[in-house]
This record gives sequence, structure tokens and C-alpha cells, in this order.
Amino acid sequence: MPEKKERYQNRIELLQGTLDLLILQTLQWGPQHGYGISVAIRNRSGEILQVDTGSLYPALHRLQKQKWIKAEWRVSENKQRAKYYQLTAAGKKQLTRERTKWSQLSDAMAGVLNPEQM
Repeated sequence: MPEKKERYQNRIELLQGTLDLLILQTLQWGPQHGYGISVAIRNRSGEILQVDTGSLYPALHRLQKQKWIKAEWRVSENKQRAKYYQLTAAGKKQLTRERTKWSQLSDAMAGVLNPEQM
């Protein structure tokens, strides 16, 4: 049981909007179903960022409503019917904007946390 508690304590809470950026970036690599997006984020973050379905699917619906992603039903690799999400042209533009904002935030945080390096 301590393993689960330790994992929870080491969990990093995402800033509001960060999940959208992660989803858009993941879809930049190609269409993916929800579980695949979650796995890609976890794998690419070195197992640090874990997105639960309670956060992922509302975010996917929100991004779809913004027309930054579109979805279609397909058959997955394991022969299951799954909804695949894909970045739209508007989503690519939004990804560029979000990456710029993230870069600015990251630089600002670095300036506060490591002022001697500025």
C-alpha cells in the first residue's frame, strides 16, 4: 500500500491548460485514440505525467468543441472500435500559440528559481 501512497504524493498537478497543450502536441505526431494519447503522454514524460480518464475525455471534448481536434470512429490495432482524434489546421495554430506561451512561462519560472543564471 505505501507504493500507491508514494505515487500519489509524487504526482505532479498540471497547470490549467497544460493538458490541452499535451494533447495537442501528442496529436501532432498523428491520429490517436484516447488511451493511446494517455500512454504517449505517460511514456514521453518518463512516467511522470499520468492523465486519468476523468481529465482526458472532458479535455478532448473541449478541444473538439473549439475545433482544434476532430474525431472519427475506427477499428483499433486490437480490433476494438475506438474514437480516433486528429489535429485540425486550427489546432496546429493553437499548438504553436500554446507552445510559445509555455516557453515564456518556463523562462519566467527559470528566472525566479535560478536568478543567478539570468
